[in-house]
Amino acid sequence: MTRLPPASDPVTILQQLVRIDSVNPDLVPGASGEGEIAIWCSEWLRQHGFDVTVLEQTPGRPSVVGVKRGTGTGTGTGRSLMLNAHLDTVGVAFGAIDPFSGDLRDGRVYGRGAVDTKSGVAAILVAAARASAGELAGDVIVTLVADEEFGSIGTEEVLRSFRADAALVVEPSSLELTTAHRGFAWFELELTGRAAHGSQPELGVDAIWHAGLVLRALDGLQQRLNAAPAHATLGHGAVRVSQIAGGDDAATVAARCVLTVERRMLPGQSPESVETELLALLTALTVEEPQFQFALTRLVARAAFEAEPQWPIVRALTANAQRVLGHPAVTRGEPFWTDAGLILEAGIPCVVFGADGEGLHADIEWADAQSVRALAEILEGTITEFCGLAAI
Repeated sequence: MTRLPPASDPVTILQQLVRIDSVNPDLVPGASGEGEIAIWCSEWLRQHGFDVTVLEQTPGRPSVVGVKRGTGTGTGTGRSLMLNAHLDTVGVAFGAIDPFSGDLRDGRVYGRGAVDTKSGVAAILVAAARASAGELAGDVIVTLVADEEFGSIGTEEVLRSFRADAALVVEPSSLELTTAHRGFAWFELELTGRAAHGSQPELGVDAIWHAGLVLRALDGLQQRLNAAPAHATLGHGAVRVSQIAGGDDAATVAARCVLTVERRMLPGQSPESVETELLALLTALTVEEPQFQFALTRLVARAAFEAEPQWPIVRALTANAQRVLGHPAVTRGEPFWTDAGLILEAGIPCVVFGADGEGLHADIEWADAQSVRALAEILEGTITEFCGLAAI
């Protein structure tokens, strides 16, 4: 077995994790995936006293769960805490800088996944090991998951087998508390027309022209969303067409046009409610244009996330962030989605928090080393406070 670095410096661990290629193969066909990094993390957790389970319902896409039981397990004392971060990354653009270098320069660790979110994986490993080195009353559950960057199959698989009283989802947030983020839903909209020769368009039904009606209607919907009261940290919801394809050639009226519609949702808006909203909008177009025919299919949908300030996990994280940072942590919302949406949907109160850095999904990515160390210290204190010390 390879001897892995001790639980001393999360930056050293981060450098080693960045040097492991874990690009998501659903984003880049043929990419490495999470196999090698899952082995590395599994060995590290075992060497630090965690019981390790590797979940791999989808072959080649493992997620790692490390559990250290508290003294109160089964007695009703102590609270269990899940720590969640993802192992996969987006793809890389090979250039002058090695995307898997893990170099530490001027206080920054460079490489793909450095901030999104191998910084989170490193901080969780160190914090969980430190906090559980003593006797805790509650369980510490480390979940390092596959596929967050695409379909979130890792967190879905974890939630089928593991529960906790609360969770910390570690995603880059510049050491600010993310207490809300938008949800999203993707739909495929197929418009059906009738082909005809381009010299006689009146004999056909132009599906591309009907797509123009949809674009106009969606613009009206966006205006209504913008006119609604704004969420305190997330602003307004959004709707847009992200892809469009139609027509066979330059001389034929298009018999078919397919659009991909993206809807970004606020807390309180469910995938079902926004689908109903779109169906009503499209049905209204059939009244305006009797030859308008459509089929709407929901592809993927994830609910929005919002934490409550009074949740014990939010209070514990807030207090420890202020202790380490020397000032109250900023609270913010995010326009994008994270696995916190799935965890909250499973009934587990959670909050999102992570390191500082730049270059998420960009050519050059880096994490601020000092923020990674601060993150580990904040997580360690939060674990100890939330899980509770064992009774002597």
